[in-house]
Amino acid sequence: MSAKVLVPLADGFEEIEAVTIIDVLRRGGVDVVTAHLGESSAVHGAHGLTMKAGAPFAAAAEAEYDAIVLPGGPGTEALRACGPLIERLRRQKSDGKLICAICAAPLVLVEAGVLEPEQHVTCYPTCVMDLDRPCAGVPVVADRNVITGQAPGAALLFSLVVLKTLLGDSVAKKVARGMVTDVL
Repeated sequence: MSAKVLVPLADGFEEIEAVTIIDVLRRGGVDVVTAHLGESSAVHGAHGLTMKAGAPFAAAAEAEYDAIVLPGGPGTEALRACGPLIERLRRQKSDGKLICAICAAPLVLVEAGVLEPEQHVTCYPTCVMDLDRPCAGVPVVADRNVITGQAPGAALLFSLVVLKTLLGDSVAKKVARGMVTDVL
């Protein structure tokens, strides 16, 4: 079984999160579509890395995805301000599909109103005050159709949990073994 995932990228994305998400999911056989919010396919990370996204967001957003995964970083503000992304996240929720965000990106989920009142999340420590709910101080929280990660240091575990949710424990463990990590 394969899965299809959308990873929207905005200038200022946190590189280790975006690259880890894309890499781990692709290692597991997931079809990962990267989409740029701006005019250019060249998206600039928070620490000088530039990535070429595969498609403009408007075009990519029309497809169906098993998950949408948001990396954090200063680019989170552009994600929060992107009306079409907010609407796409709402559609993802109404379809009962997976929504994932790490670091500051859980703030986008609050902006979109896709979290249930009692749904548990985690996020970057300085973003806690901007959430509309308590924030668990743990690396990863999976609650119903939402997976959140705390910070760049949790990127590998977060990505493996997303993979495990999409394709099962055996696929995630196989990828983890291949990467010589025991975070699962």
